[in-house]
Amino acid sequence: MIDGISTAGLGLPDYELACSQHADYVAALESCGLIVTVLPADQQYPDSTFVEDVAVMLPGAVILTRPGAVSRRGEVLEIRPTLEALVGNISIIQSPGTLEGGDVMMVGTHFYIGLSERTNEAGARQMIVILEKCGLTGSMVALDEMLHLKSGVSYIESDNLLAYGEFIGKPEFEQFDTLKISESEAYAANSLWLNGTVLVPQGYPDTAIAIQSRGYTVMMLNVSEFQKLDGGLSCLSLRF
Repeated sequence: MIDGISTAGLGLPDYELACSQHADYVAALESCGLIVTVLPADQQYPDSTFVEDVAVMLPGAVILTRPGAVSRRGEVLEIRPTLEALVGNISIIQSPGTLEGGDVMMVGTHFYIGLSERTNEAGARQMIVILEKCGLTGSMVALDEMLHLKSGVSYIESDNLLAYGEFIGKPEFEQFDTLKISESEAYAANSLWLNGTVLVPQGYPDTAIAIQSRGYTVMMLNVSEFQKLDGGLSCLSLRF
């Protein structure tokens, strides 16, 4: 992971600390009632810890993506056997489409798909066709600034949305009760709802307090070493 893609400008991650933080992350998922499968490290792909980008989980099905980051496309082949064993019903995004899971936000039976440097319209349209075959819906959201859709917006259930920057006031999200994230706490816009508990990155107290004020239990986790690689809490797992 030391050689992973990064635009954060926060320096190289500390590998030992990252391993410790990852173990804490797994423990947090388990404490929220999830059964966790931890895959072995793959030295070929330094970004593969961000497993969310290579697949999108649907009820009883999975979409294998085609990452916009070319160096990550081999990760899809590596994870496919595991997902086939767990789910079985596989669909695949094809060229010229690109899609990364960090650009996909599920709200009930609807999926918002960010159009970014990593996800293009062809990939989003392929995903919408797959969704409709599964009785689900999808729509596209244009990005101008963020790496991924969920870099700046997270749905935490009960019509509550965390939003930062370009996503504040965006018409696509006007029906939600939006908690506006300040610039100083922008990284916390990627928080993760799990069975009534919201995981929030450590060091962003205003966001944690705002979420608690809506009646949620908050668990704060230090993921500083993954932040150095442009990754957040949702990036580190596939949840279904």
